[in-house]
Amino acid sequence: MMTYPEIIAFHGHSCPGLAIGYRMASSAMEALKIIRSADEELVAIVENNACGVDALQCVTGCTFGKGNLIFHDYGKQVYTLYARQTGEGVRVVFHGRGVTGEMRSSRDAFIKFMLAVPADEILSVQTVHIEEPEPAEIHKSGICSICGESVMGTRIRQVDGKPACIPCADKAMSS
Repeated sequence: MMTYPEIIAFHGHSCPGLAIGYRMASSAMEALKIIRSADEELVAIVENNACGVDALQCVTGCTFGKGNLIFHDYGKQVYTLYARQTGEGVRVVFHGRGVTGEMRSSRDAFIKFMLAVPADEILSVQTVHIEEPEPAEIHKSGICSICGESVMGTRIRQVDGKPACIPCADKAMSS
């Protein structure tokens, strides 16, 4: 598993959100007794797009590029991990009950606390049963007739009977 300093190097700085994501992802991996995903063996569903998701990518190996990182924009510090080989899943929630208001006012103290505190004081980890997410699909690309850029075939729209990317189609429809 990647170390926290390696995750900082990937993300660019240390922050409370990164530390929280690191603890959440590490706890999920421990609960599933699984190693970092080389391909699509593991699927992560995240409910925010904050700093912690960078830690999750580093710890789990789940990425948008591999198609095994799914984003739901719920604004919650929640990660669900699903192991394809076993069919097991866990949902990790940052409840932060062990964090005092005073601690939140000191960024460095908060990060140190996040990295040292027993997980059950800040997180809940529960087994969940979810429908197995579809594996990533590879789609053919087409060319937008307006801007000339390549676009995934499933994202092509028709404008006056010609293929268009979403931004060009939106612009054409609003003109």
